[in-house]
Amino acid sequence: MKNSNCIHIWLLLSLLVIGTMASAQNKQQPNILLIMADDMGFSDIGSYGSEIHTPNIDRLAAEGTSFKRFYNNAICAPSRASLLTGQYPHKAGIGFFNKDLGIKGYEGYLNKESLTLGEVFKNGGYATYMSGKWHVGNDKEHWPLQRGFDKFYGFLDGAHSFWDDKPIMLGPPNSTKMFLNNEIAPIESEDFYLTDALTDKALDFLKETPKKQPFFMYMAYNSPHWPLHAKPEDIERYKGKYGIGWDSLRLARFERLKKLGLVNSDWNPVKDNSLTPWKKMTYDEKIVWEKKMEVYAAMVDNLDQNIGRLLEYLESTGQLDNTLVIFLSDNGAEDWDFSKHPISINRSNGTVGTVGSNESYTKNWAQASNMPLRSYKSSPYEGGTSTPFIMRYPKSVPAGKIQKGGAHIVDIMPTLMEFTGVKYPKDYEGHDINAPVGLSFMDAMVQAEWKREKPICFEWSGKRGVWYKNWKAVSLYPENVWQLYDLDADRTESMDVAKEHPEVLEKIDQIYNEWAAQNQVATWSEEMIKRSGFTKKN
Repeated sequence: MKNSNCIHIWLLLSLLVIGTMASAQNKQQPNILLIMADDMGFSDIGSYGSEIHTPNIDRLAAEGTSFKRFYNNAICAPSRASLLTGQYPHKAGIGFFNKDLGIKGYEGYLNKESLTLGEVFKNGGYATYMSGKWHVGNDKEHWPLQRGFDKFYGFLDGAHSFWDDKPIMLGPPNSTKMFLNNEIAPIESEDFYLTDALTDKALDFLKETPKKQPFFMYMAYNSPHWPLHAKPEDIERYKGKYGIGWDSLRLARFERLKKLGLVNSDWNPVKDNSLTPWKKMTYDEKIVWEKKMEVYAAMVDNLDQNIGRLLEYLESTGQLDNTLVIFLSDNGAEDWDFSKHPISINRSNGTVGTVGSNESYTKNWAQASNMPLRSYKSSPYEGGTSTPFIMRYPKSVPAGKIQKGGAHIVDIMPTLMEFTGVKYPKDYEGHDINAPVGLSFMDAMVQAEWKREKPICFEWSGKRGVWYKNWKAVSLYPENVWQLYDLDADRTESMDVAKEHPEVLEKIDQIYNEWAAQNQVATWSEEMIKRSGFTKKN
């Protein structure tokens, strides 16, 4: 009798294990939709304090978790390198831009030792797609399909006309052409608009995904990056909304940010004293500047519409709630005036927003976009390195939550691997592999304030930064002198407390030097400026 009972119990346990294994095998792995905006400021979307109409991104925030403090690498190509590889940009080969400076860490393309998300997820059984801006290697051997993506539609360099594929800046051959996989894809549609086209092709890719195979989709939109190009119907929606000027817009956004709980009410928003106050602009000047911001807002609005198209498709096919959606920007708002930049090609004198225009909205409006943070794109201050960051996945990501702790773009790869169970290969195509250096922040989903104990370091063209606990140190070339800010009390970096805390600076200097040695970071110099072609005026 006892033997009979034991046999019955053993059979039941065996059936339970087999059933559990079968259930796990049949369970669809989560999809990943990773969306990166280009040159979008901290407060440019509704859920981060903007007046711009962004209901779809705001839906992600309402149904997911937003980070109060999330860092990128302050500028486009280095941020993309870290996003794709989980490495600091120099370690991956993009210490400057997608240009070879002739030294290790500055090759201008992603090296083979640094695996991409495409390679890692393809190796893990995912269909891997990319649509948008590549900017991490112009030679064919470094293109997306050669770095793990099954399908690609987009362009290779740092900027592109939204209306056609004619050059808007100096660059390598084919750098502004559109590509489908490894071939040039001529623009044939008369109503081509780049943000729409990137979404169209992404939807085509998703529809072709084999049944039961999970997908990894990297949407690298280039909106709202220069040039200011937008559709007339989108511009019309913002007609007359920016007559209040940048000074009043900054204050209005700050009030909304406070109500949202994304900033502290006692923060002191830094004002750029190089800006002309709005009230001192002439009537004609105001008309010109208003139009620029109208077009910029229209570009953000259109970006949101296209994200809505992706969400609508996933929802209609029953995939949305099994898709982790992430939204972020590659750096803070852009302050350069590209209409006067030496790399720009001014094709005509078209009205801002149209195909002939090559305008940018410069720091006059960019300071409002980054409200209340200091400085702009390419800067190690918070305005250069901070991004809105949103995650939506109803099964495990809390809805409507604001995560007070901070994380960095190198943390995304390890987070996605932990989330999906995809493993990082021990070897890949015979190369020695750099392991990811970031930290998974999946615990941030259940913690009120996720504590990232490991410091974060930044460097681009001699501009350096270190985030260490509550401290942030910043150093600019050629002075190379550390400033120090207490981010808990002063995230707007308005009070340099370096003199009061020499012991903290000593520790930070040590952290930076060790990080630089580990990550192939060169000391910026006149020789490096010469190699880069990036003059002090740039």
